[in-house]
Amino acid sequence: MGYTVMPSGRLNLPKSEDAAAVAAVQAALVGPGGWYRPDEFPPDGTLVDLADPARATIVRDGDWIEFGYDDAGDPKWSDQATAFYVAIAPFVRSGTVQIKGEDGARWSYTYADGQITQQGWNGWDGSIEPFGEYVDHP
Repeated sequence: MGYTVMPSGRLNLPKSEDAAAVAAVQAALVGPGGWYRPDEFPPDGTLVDLADPARATIVRDGDWIEFGYDDAGDPKWSDQATAFYVAIAPFVRSGTVQIKGEDGARWSYTYADGQITQQGWNGWDGSIEPFGEYVDHP
């Protein structure tokens, strides 16, 4: 049950910003009713270790992080997945992550200079802006 997603894309998020991005993501993921448990995260963990909340696979290549899809994890979208993508925005210089939903819906998050913009309708909740219930609205 849930809404399966297949993310892909590449973001310029400098390795030097990884620890700050991890802290921002962890703060965004700890919300009421959320399944994320920070005590299960390695103390020296990186964004690569936070691939599960992003509902993606993440590989770091220098100052770039690459998103992919691994159906073995059966990635299901949630407000916490949205929170992940919003929380990393201040640390991303540029790039786009595309999301394809199980029903063929497609949307993307484009990053530029610490800002995030959503293109398309989120196939999971129909939103046109990248804000989940665990994310403070600007």
